[in-house]
Amino acid sequence: MSLTVTDLVVEIGGIRVVDGVSFEVEAGARTGLIGESGSGKSLTALALLGLLPDGAAASGSVRWEGRELLTLRDRDLAGIRGDEIGIVFQEPQTALNPIRTVGRQIAESIRIHQRGVSRREAWARAVEEARRVRLPDPEQIVNRYPHQLSGGQRQRVAIAMALACRPRLLIADEPTTALDVTIQAEILELLQHLVDEDGMSLVFITHDLAVLSQVATDAVVLESGRIVEQGPLSRLLTTPQSPVTQGLLRDATATLWKPGGIG
Repeated sequence: MSLTVTDLVVEIGGIRVVDGVSFEVEAGARTGLIGESGSGKSLTALALLGLLPDGAAASGSVRWEGRELLTLRDRDLAGIRGDEIGIVFQEPQTALNPIRTVGRQIAESIRIHQRGVSRREAWARAVEEARRVRLPDPEQIVNRYPHQLSGGQRQRVAIAMALACRPRLLIADEPTTALDVTIQAEILELLQHLVDEDGMSLVFITHDLAVLSQVATDAVVLESGRIVEQGPLSRLLTTPQSPVTQGLLRDATATLWKPGGIG
């Protein structure tokens, strides 16, 4: 089981914003896509699952377990999203429906991808998923609406929805950027735990090398839509070759030594 991206190109208005990106994520691997704002990392992630904004087009190849995702019909691709590949976005408030309880949203994500599951069974599983992502008082919190939860709690709900069907790959697009450092550390530890528990592969998108060092073993460094360096994260942290990676490492070192920094 693997994800193989080959010469991925994303164009918006005739401009290449992702230009020839290639990488592979083997079963159980933890790979980071890292770069500054505008580097193309999030557009790369969105292209993998057919979630590009209107006006953007992808070409090249994205193969998941031998299937070419870029040419799949929307209906078939929607079946893969959530069931085989889960995704967590930076701001859960935009991913959650404000007029439905969080428990109902978790339960619906289960019933959409696993036909035959009754409403009662899906609700029971929603409560269990809330417990698994360490939400307080899960039996009660599933009856609340997104606006009644804190930012960290909403992100835990988003993670529960992404993992409810036990996907084999999780794509996490800057899932801790909007959180304070204490909650950020908790969410990172939770993601590590769940990835290990479920035996998933992970693609983690971030601009922060200090964050990435806590969850990934390999990294792909992007600048202006192109790969400037990739390889084991341990090597990038000790002997970075690209000026981009060197700059990210300086920023990470400053963050780690700053009072109240990560970890």
